[in-house]
Amino acid sequence: MLLSVSNLSVRIGSVEPLSNISFALDRGEILGLVGESGSGKSLTALAVTGLLPLIGGRISAGEVVFDGTDLVPLPEARLRSYRGRRIGFVTQNPMTALDPVQRIGGQVDVVSRLHLGLAPSAARARTVELLTSLRIPEAAAICDAYPHQLSGGMKQRIVIAMALAGEPDLIIADEPTTALDVTVQAQIIHILGELVRERGLGLVLITHDMGVVAQVCDRVAVLYAGRLAETRDAAALFAAPAHPYTAALIDCIPRDGMAPGSLSGIPGTVPSVLTYPAGCRFHPRCASATAECATQTPRNTPLPGAAACLPSSAGAANG
Repeated sequence: MLLSVSNLSVRIGSVEPLSNISFALDRGEILGLVGESGSGKSLTALAVTGLLPLIGGRISAGEVVFDGTDLVPLPEARLRSYRGRRIGFVTQNPMTALDPVQRIGGQVDVVSRLHLGLAPSAARARTVELLTSLRIPEAAAICDAYPHQLSGGMKQRIVIAMALAGEPDLIIADEPTTALDVTVQAQIIHILGELVRERGLGLVLITHDMGVVAQVCDRVAVLYAGRLAETRDAAALFAAPAHPYTAALIDCIPRDGMAPGSLSGIPGTVPSVLTYPAGCRFHPRCASATAECATQTPRNTPLPGAAACLPSSAGAANG
């Protein structure tokens, strides 16, 4: 197993925005980490990459085992040898991820120079090769451009190239299609899928778009309000969601032939970490909730195919 996250909890100050999260993936697999904004997806990415201190957070419990090594107890100096080199990170917004006063080539070159020890000329040759593989035309000329001279889709390809430059085994892509138009989104997702299959990488794809998950993911972990709602193979999840929240997300996917105004939505919003309700955190928005959902906390489980839902509500999700 390339990555195994077990019972991961995160604290920021006196609050715990992430509780008992578990999932796993292997080489050649794509795991979709899904949920609405505020569910804890990006926080999970920061925990896996050891970047929580940047926002004043820390891992309070659990393990993040990468290729047999638990990353949680490692000092920052050791974590730096994993970030960039073995774990690549595609940040959420390509518009702000690049340094506006540095040329594109230099921003990609530095990754392979730092992590692979390449000389400047070899690093530039590798950068051109990466940009070409990501279908960037005239890659050598693009290396001399500044970020403001590129489109949003082109910038996203550059950010992916930076994540690949260290030859990582795992890529974490945090909403890699944010702010891109639909056509470019499809191109980026297709490129990421090809990279996983061709290079044998593991990919954690963070998104709120269940349509994207259905297209490319092998496994899915569904988060809601800092807890794991459900984790299982993608085909099984879409065929028979075990948690009402998962079913509600799937119902939000537009389909061919739908009557105007028939698209479903989920009432309300994800609660703030300061206002998490007692019992099941989804129960105020759940059409299948019972009285016990407001008082009893569902048992979180790392077992694939199981849902953190009380039996009566879980049955309703499949009904």
